[in-house]
Amino acid sequence: MTTVSNAPLINFNINFSYYIVASSAAVIYDWALTIEQELELVWVSRVPYQKDAINWQQRYHWSLMTVLYISVRYVGIAYIVINMLQLLPTVSMTDEGCNVMYLTLNWMGVLTNAMLGAIMITRLYAMYQQSRNMLIFLIVFFTAVTIACGVMVGMVNKHTVGGELILSGTYMCSCYDPEADALILLFMTWVLSTVWEVLALCLAVWIVVKHFRGLPRSWTGRAVGDCFTVLMRTHVVYFASFAAVSCFDLGYLSPQLDSLAVGPQIYDGIRQILSVVQLFVLGPRLILSVRQYHTKDIDNSGAGVDMIPMSFQERQLASTGSGV
Repeated sequence: MTTVSNAPLINFNINFSYYIVASSAAVIYDWALTIEQELELVWVSRVPYQKDAINWQQRYHWSLMTVLYISVRYVGIAYIVINMLQLLPTVSMTDEGCNVMYLTLNWMGVLTNAMLGAIMITRLYAMYQQSRNMLIFLIVFFTAVTIACGVMVGMVNKHTVGGELILSGTYMCSCYDPEADALILLFMTWVLSTVWEVLALCLAVWIVVKHFRGLPRSWTGRAVGDCFTVLMRTHVVYFASFAAVSCFDLGYLSPQLDSLAVGPQIYDGIRQILSVVQLFVLGPRLILSVRQYHTKDIDNSGAGVDMIPMSFQERQLASTGSGV
């Protein structure tokens, strides 16, 4: 615990806490907006093609996507709670408590990115008509990236020490890197994550273009086309947010941002909001949007997908609907 009387640092702490609250409010607001859909489509999954007859064993069956959705959503809520606790000016967390929270937030970020990667792999696996070769390639590639990022985050945690500062009677958790290696390691994790996301986007764009080019001109294929549109739209929005966060992360390498001036404060605050929204708002919506589309398609078509060729229905739409 260190006592500091530094006016710029106090102002930075106060201003940055506003951005923390704003990012937390975005997650809670999105959760409140989607809680009804979450209860219907995730916690109590609807059973396709059985509107009247209810099979309770199937109705409460939890798939891998259900577990991933709930994990990402509620890990996000735990993340913002811990993040706000770090900046509570009236509560002393002690040096040990600040260090534990710092380590916890870092590993929660690694865990969340791993779960989002699993969601992306499942979507691509469905879009590539359950190709075993594609699944193996994605799993091997993403596992290598995740292990490398996990090792580097562990090294960052080893080199970085969390502690509590007392600023004019207020408390703030802070961290410092005595050897100045953390920024380089974090930069390497950002590069690896960016390579994975670019690969996932390119694979998604390629299969969508290939699919629509291969459709007969006389066949409309509304249901499959709409499903691909939903998958692609949510993927592009998610990637755009990731790209924005990555650009802000890489900007930390600029020496001009290593100060307590107003400009760097705004920069860091915007990055904080974008990062939390990308992980804990757009991440869960990757699953929720597809399930919402699938439910509407069942309601509108009655029998479901009679207009779609049977081979495509079995290999593609079924996996993207009930699985994702």
